[in-house]
Amino acid sequence: MSHYQRIACLSTEAVETLYALGAEDVIAGISGFTVRPPRAREEKTKISGFSSSSLERILAVQPDLVIGFCDMQADICRDLVKAGVEVHQFNQRTVEGILRMIGVLAALVQREQAGKQLVASLRAEIARARARAASWTRKPVIYFEEWNDPLMSGIGWAAELIAMAGGVDAFPELSVHPGAKERIIADPLAVVRRAPDIIIASWCGKKFQPAQLMARAQWDTIPAVRKQMLFEIKSPDILSPGPAAITEGLRQISDIVAQWQAAQT
Repeated sequence: MSHYQRIACLSTEAVETLYALGAEDVIAGISGFTVRPPRAREEKTKISGFSSSSLERILAVQPDLVIGFCDMQADICRDLVKAGVEVHQFNQRTVEGILRMIGVLAALVQREQAGKQLVASLRAEIARARARAASWTRKPVIYFEEWNDPLMSGIGWAAELIAMAGGVDAFPELSVHPGAKERIIADPLAVVRRAPDIIIASWCGKKFQPAQLMARAQWDTIPAVRKQMLFEIKSPDILSPGPAAITEGLRQISDIVAQWQAAQT
């Protein structure tokens, strides 16, 4: 066989994508954070966390390729390279980057046609969201909170999905930064000043607590708080830069904006 046969996936979106391509048979190990598809957790060996991984656990599944993601996995990927393992380190931070990642993964496992079909279906989802948004005259300002302590605004692809769904990102100057530290909002009153119409929380694996958010000083003056336009999108649905960010995350943002639009009449 000319393609990789034993792929160790250190990130959830690689697992999700390989299953969607019909290439789950080549997955030798998965991230412990994997939730999609649900059966992956039952079928595959868990070999890593996200930023913490054991070289021995990864090597134990005898991978011929390891798929990593972003700078937080740079050290383990460096160690794997030193151990003689091939590594492909993705770093997609945009919607187009997600689609490109799918095409590259498809090529690595010789599922190019399946990759093209998956990308086409995701582009169709985006087109549907844009068409829905086109009929709305007003765009709500949306504050996307990725973490609550310290406050952290949303990553780039989340901001793009907000725009596709007919909203306006409240902190566009922060979403352009790939690193979490650069997206910290030091002054909570900065959110008050932006006066978002909608607040979407996705606390990176932790359950959103609306009461905690509403108790912040002066946040009761924010339109989203006054009108109870507070929503949660589970982090696996939007914070993993894979197909689900579009099939789940974008769809949910679109429905939230539709709910806000209906409340304006």
